[in-house]
Amino acid sequence: MLDFVVCVGGIYVCFLTWSTLQERVTTSTYGADHQRFQFTIVLNLLQAAAASLVGFIYIRMVQRKPMLTMTKHRWRRFFQVAMLSSAASPFGYMSLRYINYPTMTLAKTCKMVPVMAMNKVLYGRHYATHKYAVVAMITMGVSAFMLCKSSAKGIDAVENSAYGLLLVLVNLAIDGAVNSTQDQVFAEDVEISGQHMMCLMNLCSCVLMSLWLLNPLNPELSNAFQFLRTHPRAMTDIGMFAVCGAMGQCFVFYTLANFGSLTLTTVTVTRKFLSILISVFYNGHSMNTRQWLATSVVFAGISLDVYMKQAAKRVIVHAVDDKRPVSAELREEVDEAVAEDGPLEARDVPELVALRAGANGSEEPAAAVRRRRVVDVAAS
Repeated sequence: MLDFVVCVGGIYVCFLTWSTLQERVTTSTYGADHQRFQFTIVLNLLQAAAASLVGFIYIRMVQRKPMLTMTKHRWRRFFQVAMLSSAASPFGYMSLRYINYPTMTLAKTCKMVPVMAMNKVLYGRHYATHKYAVVAMITMGVSAFMLCKSSAKGIDAVENSAYGLLLVLVNLAIDGAVNSTQDQVFAEDVEISGQHMMCLMNLCSCVLMSLWLLNPLNPELSNAFQFLRTHPRAMTDIGMFAVCGAMGQCFVFYTLANFGSLTLTTVTVTRKFLSILISVFYNGHSMNTRQWLATSVVFAGISLDVYMKQAAKRVIVHAVDDKRPVSAELREEVDEAVAEDGPLEARDVPELVALRAGANGSEEPAAAVRRRRVVDVAAS
């Protein structure tokens, strides 16, 4: 019980602090000259460096495992994911110049829409019927939220622009390509874990962004250093932002390994809703009744997805517990459960792997199955 409280508390503390600092760094002004920190590549570089370092420490000191043996093909795949990830983040940061933080957080709950689209277009994957209902609810809720803008005068009435939403949509589209590519990497190489992805993808991102920033024609790095020298509070905020995001990932992986993907999904959903509440009440953003209703529709859709995943897991667990013989009907039931849970999340259920191994004549025990999943900090 204590482990569960520590894990959930760690996720809440790290990511709620992370979201508050993200809003502060990207939207607040610093110093008497009221300047904003607008150097998104530098911000992304610092976050990637912290995530890579913490990921390495987690693998070596918490898991006590050796690092992945790298080949040219693995480096190529990690750089491929890193390039997409590095391209996605700046659009999310830039969107906060045109929309407020609650709007961006709610819009990012649409992430499953581009992920499903990219998986279907790029890799031909199929989804259960309820997934499309969830996507429809989330899309309608976010659309209604944007159309029902508050009539209150002030910064919110100006910030929530179509251009800002377009930037978020671009961010989500690239994120969809990132996640579908990560799924493909995991499917191709069984030795790669979520922690490896966290460490090595962010390491490759650091290399790519460093090359971009060291370009002599690009003044962003020198301008960022000058800004941080004259505004030391920004340096503290950015440092805490990067560390909280990276530490939060460790709690995510530990929660996933010990309590499963359903618990993690539930905690993530409630954390996002709390992020919106904190931003509204702490930073004074205004939301009218219709926007609160639209927000409820979005989280109702996400809750439906969580419920269906739990139902799918029950099917799998009961089949293994009852030691049911492998029949065509059972295989169809398992395939439906896989469709409900998704390709990566299905690997988080040892019973499913044991059942599929039994269907293939393998005697590999469920305890030998290693759980894997990647979590995107920017989408969290």
